[in-house]
Amino acid sequence: MGWPSRRERPWALGGLDEPAEVVRAEDGTVSTRARLVDELAALVGCESGSTDLAALETCAGLVDDVGAGWVGRSAERHMVEGRTHLRWRFGATRVLLLGHYDTVWPTGTLAGWPFAVDGDRATGPGIFDMKAGIIQLFAALGDRDDLDGVSVLLTADEELGSPSSRSLIEDTARDAEAALVLEPSAGGALKLARKGVSLYTVRTLGRAAHAGLEPERGVNAGLELAHQLIAIAGLGRAEVGTTVTPTVLAGGTTSNTVPAAATVAVDVRATSEGEQQRVDSALRALAPVLTGAGVEVSGGPNRPPLEANASSALFALAGEVAHALGMGPLEGVAVGGGSDGNFTAGLGVPTLDGLGAVGDHAHAEGEWVSVDAMVARSALVGELVARLLR
Repeated sequence: MGWPSRRERPWALGGLDEPAEVVRAEDGTVSTRARLVDELAALVGCESGSTDLAALETCAGLVDDVGAGWVGRSAERHMVEGRTHLRWRFGATRVLLLGHYDTVWPTGTLAGWPFAVDGDRATGPGIFDMKAGIIQLFAALGDRDDLDGVSVLLTADEELGSPSSRSLIEDTARDAEAALVLEPSAGGALKLARKGVSLYTVRTLGRAAHAGLEPERGVNAGLELAHQLIAIAGLGRAEVGTTVTPTVLAGGTTSNTVPAAATVAVDVRATSEGEQQRVDSALRALAPVLTGAGVEVSGGPNRPPLEANASSALFALAGEVAHALGMGPLEGVAVGGGSDGNFTAGLGVPTLDGLGAVGDHAHAEGEWVSVDAMVARSALVGELVARLLR
């Protein structure tokens, strides 16, 4: 598909000047690599932190326009809880390409860390996770004349656990034959397995009293929480990859009051659904240690595990495609972080993750991507889609 004339200067969509890296031929055309840099500059230049609904809506418009320039049509817009999720469908879904355009970076980050390219390395907030993957996704589809059977879904809340988009993801993927997730790679390796994620809040209840006059009349919710923290941390099983980590702590009201309540957030990662359920049952069975204290547990599984058997056949096919394209062997790894691919795998849909950017430092200042790898990975995904449709 050609580049529509209305998109002759795509960087302008992000309010940016034409990047210095753009190299035009004598006939005025732009190379695929330069086009990817152009659109990446625009997308990174449009901030989209997960908690800024206004910024997300602006970015949704830009992503929609970029996508239309590659696939020839605008997205269906699904507004849920103030967030716009973008879906393109070309007939019944056989192959789903999945990603998100929200990032962990708050609005204003760009002022001190603008998009930049130095040789092969491009940097900017959200570039690795996962704005480069969005550009690669569209580039993978842009050379196909027939997209029948393809669906694309880009969501606006993945970094928050996908609370408003999960049902849309599952509805779109339910009858698919394959899901390809354009999340960033792990050092270039595809992600063959992801741990399931569960999120909890454990609240301990006590009784307030004056800490100086009559502390014995109180029940210290902080001390109760300390007992619970030891029990919670003991639920992990390193030998099978299950981690149970108490994280954010809060409690008490004033320095001279016995705390009547305290809370801890708990992050659980498990490689199997059985382990995920074991920890869930154990957390809900927590009992108070101190007389007069109470324990409340809320939350639960957020994402099911993406187990290796969900990705093995697709990884083998991707390896064949990479060999045919002269890319050399692909590597695959298991990772602890979750993605929306966990949801598709949980439905029984074969799922291959980590097909997006090659780079590093996700969620950290200095995250970067390889521009040359964007071109190569776009070709990989495009041919993988073609073979799946055949």
